[in-house]
Amino acid sequence: MVSSVFKLRHRLVFRLILAVGFTLLVCIATWAYFNIDYQESKLTENIVVGTDRLTTTIKLGTHYAMMLNSRDDINQIITNIGKLKEIQNIRIYNKHGQIKYSNHRAEVDTTTNIKAEACDICHRTEPPLVELGLQERIRLFDSDQGYRLLGIISPIFNEPGCATDACHVHPEGKKVLGALDVVVSLQATDREILLAKKGMVGLAGFAFLLISSIVGILVLRFVNRPVQQLIEGTRQIARGAYPEKIPIGRKDEMGQLATAIGAMSREITQKQAELNEQRNEYQNLFEHVPCLITVQDRTFKLLRYNQEFAERFGPGPGDHCYQAYKGRSEKCPNCQVALTFEDGLPHQGEEAGLNKDGSEAHWIFRTSPIRNARGDIVAALEMSLDITARKLLEVQLGKSERKYHEIFNHIPNPVFVLDSGTLEIIDCNESVKTVYGYDKDEIIGRSFLEFFTEDEKAGYAEQLHKADVLNQVRQRSKAGSQLFVNVRVSPSEYPGRQVLLVTTSDITKRLEAERKLIQASKMATLGEMATGVAHELNQPMSVIKTASSFFIKKLERNEPVQDDILHPMLKKIDSNVDRATRIIEHMRQFARKSDLRLEKVKLDEILGKAFEIFSQQLRLRGIEVVWDLQPDIPGVLADPGRLEQVFINLLLNARDAIDEKWEGRDAAPGSKTITLRTRYDGHQVICEVRDTGKGIPPVLAEKIFEPFFTTKEVGKGTGLGLSISYGIIQECGGTIRLHRDSARGACFVLEFPATGQQHETADSHRR
Repeated sequence: MVSSVFKLRHRLVFRLILAVGFTLLVCIATWAYFNIDYQESKLTENIVVGTDRLTTTIKLGTHYAMMLNSRDDINQIITNIGKLKEIQNIRIYNKHGQIKYSNHRAEVDTTTNIKAEACDICHRTEPPLVELGLQERIRLFDSDQGYRLLGIISPIFNEPGCATDACHVHPEGKKVLGALDVVVSLQATDREILLAKKGMVGLAGFAFLLISSIVGILVLRFVNRPVQQLIEGTRQIARGAYPEKIPIGRKDEMGQLATAIGAMSREITQKQAELNEQRNEYQNLFEHVPCLITVQDRTFKLLRYNQEFAERFGPGPGDHCYQAYKGRSEKCPNCQVALTFEDGLPHQGEEAGLNKDGSEAHWIFRTSPIRNARGDIVAALEMSLDITARKLLEVQLGKSERKYHEIFNHIPNPVFVLDSGTLEIIDCNESVKTVYGYDKDEIIGRSFLEFFTEDEKAGYAEQLHKADVLNQVRQRSKAGSQLFVNVRVSPSEYPGRQVLLVTTSDITKRLEAERKLIQASKMATLGEMATGVAHELNQPMSVIKTASSFFIKKLERNEPVQDDILHPMLKKIDSNVDRATRIIEHMRQFARKSDLRLEKVKLDEILGKAFEIFSQQLRLRGIEVVWDLQPDIPGVLADPGRLEQVFINLLLNARDAIDEKWEGRDAAPGSKTITLRTRYDGHQVICEVRDTGKGIPPVLAEKIFEPFFTTKEVGKGTGLGLSISYGIIQECGGTIRLHRDSARGACFVLEFPATGQQHETADSHRR
């Protein structure tokens, strides 16, 4: 029983009911107290007012009899009024305390003590009080029967009529003649008040019990039951059940609390699942991490170890670290775990040992303290990583580095390692000395741009960062001699910085050989053009011969030459001499040796120069040249002399192909044609050289640009024309190809990148 009460006093419902009931009790009791007090005060006040009114009535009723000094009337009035049930006593005192009139005749003419209760109200001071308030004239006292009595004494003042009337002997200076004392019973009033108190207390008790019961029922229904359900839900959560919802069927705060607990349960379920997953994950990591992990106590006894350690060393129960690792009977001399226990700090290091099979092994290890909640070191964690393979790789890497260092130094081409920002030479191989004449120590730390001339440094500094390959670059050696090299640039990584790996190939001798070959090709071309040149020179010579013969005949005959004949003929001689001079100068310039020098040229002008040599012989052979040139096309970067050689080779091949096709046969008008066309497609300048000759068979189309390949008869071609032309066009950054869709004859298409504003200089950086 006591236990149940003890448990009950700790329940929320009991406390709520007790608190609410006590509050109600206090409130209702306070209300009842003040209400009873108010009712009692109002009843007493009403009785006092009524008694006072009765006193006034008696005084007024006896006033006339007193004025007539009619004692019988006064006695009769008092006797009649005294018969009222509530009236206990009606007395009229004189100033000496003698009862002159009373509803009890036995009291008449008796004298009371002036200090008695009724008289003491006025006579407690000397002289007696004359003016008193109603509350001061009231007295409450108990009767012999035990009920209360209420007395009100009222003074009877000396009125002017009393002092002057002949029947009275009251002096004028006398203010109070006596006093009227009315005593009423409060028995009925007290009984009514008691009944009111009992009713009020009963009502308060009933209200308390009713409200407490209702509050208790409501608390039990709307608080206790949901709280019990919530408690059960939280107990389930504590047991690990994690209910998704607590069904209390409410939408108020209890329902919101149940929803919140349900959400908390779901969140805990999710977090618990994540925690379990993480625990399993970390357990798997601990077990399957590819390194050795052990947990040791202060005696170096193995408390825990992972699967890798177990598989590798197979420790027995109670084994110590030094036994499992090294097969020792005591701890290692420089044990880092012991240092961790001493100073509480992590330690790391590297050591070598033997595996269980006797093979050499290398480890790097790290130790770390494990502390409890108080911060005391209770164990040490040691993690070891097998680096045996890395050690072997380091040995092999050292050998490989030495090997590739030897290869790097003995590469026949110079190799430079440049800083990508400053182009400073960080490293180079030994071949630099062979090509440039610099020792390795002389050139390290210098700028790669020092190999270029001053006017070319800025341009090449930009190109080295953008281009992968730079062809036919002109540089200078230590001795000041000129070199031509091809440069290949490759971005790479160098310890701690970005670098450019630059390889140069010395092509000076190759270019010299190419120049000789091109020159030989020019001489061969001049040999092939000899007949054409003779025809070109024969026309101006014939004109000069005819004019000179005419003048000789005139001189021999001593005939005058008219001015209108002399002047035109002399102008004709002069213009033909100029033409012959231009042809000879053109041939001389074409035959001259020249270095490759790219500059902006117009294809139309180069085509015109090449055609100028063949115009007469093509006309004599009946070959028509059709010009289809697009006006105002951009220029291209090329060497004018070498590009003219390309067009001369193409015109020679076209001429010979047409001659071979129509040899021994008459050609119809318009069937022997060479078409020269230029156009611009927005990106490239395109030139087409088309003929109506015998064409090139498809099986030979892939070979026509190979050196020494020719479709001409033996002794009629060197096989170098198209091969050299192909190389010249590539040096200009363009392409040359055979157009296979040609309906008849052959069509060669040359494409060049158009020059922009950045290429407006006469001398490009490409040499």
